[in-house]
Amino acid sequence: MYKGFLHTHYLVVCLFLLLYVIKTVLLLSNKNNLLTAFSKKTRIFEIVISVLFLLTGIYLMTQIPYGGKYDYLLWIKLIMIFSSIPVAVIGFRKQRKMLAALSLLMITGSFGLGEIYHKKKGIAKDPETKTESHEVAATDGKSLYEANCVLCHGSDGKLGMAGAKDLGTTLLDQAGIKEIIVHGKGAMPAAPVNDEQAMAIAEYVNSQIKGH
Repeated sequence: MYKGFLHTHYLVVCLFLLLYVIKTVLLLSNKNNLLTAFSKKTRIFEIVISVLFLLTGIYLMTQIPYGGKYDYLLWIKLIMIFSSIPVAVIGFRKQRKMLAALSLLMITGSFGLGEIYHKKKGIAKDPETKTESHEVAATDGKSLYEANCVLCHGSDGKLGMAGAKDLGTTLLDQAGIKEIIVHGKGAMPAAPVNDEQAMAIAEYVNSQIKGH
């Protein structure tokens, strides 16, 4: 379900950006009549895209494991998105080129910040609640699991945050679990651990979480 929302959100964002790029180009090119005609023809489509943008975005936000030094990127992204809406409305209705261009820049920037946030989140560690991988003994599977996996999988492997699989019901063997830890899969990024640490985590999952 998470992946479905994630892919839908990316598609909607791309269509949303495409609409605003076209409208901004028309406005900056002084093709006001064409802009008016285009806006009328795409009004319903734009409303649908905007609603899907918000709904899928809200759902994905509920799936994000919060807590960490990169969360400020998420708040900047949200501020930029909600600020861009009134700027865009004023810019296109009153045909203010600078405001229209600014709204497009803010929307594009917010999307970029979102991408940076998710990449950083995959390797982020909250120093107040978690231990960096290189400070944990390579054979301490439990501590390594808590440092790298518990935010999304939970202590019992069943949390399911951000589309994380239920580790208690996984059919993967120890080697398969280790490969996903090292290389990532789908929405899950590779964990910032070496092969020995990844194997320790896989052993812990296989012996203490899988099947429980």
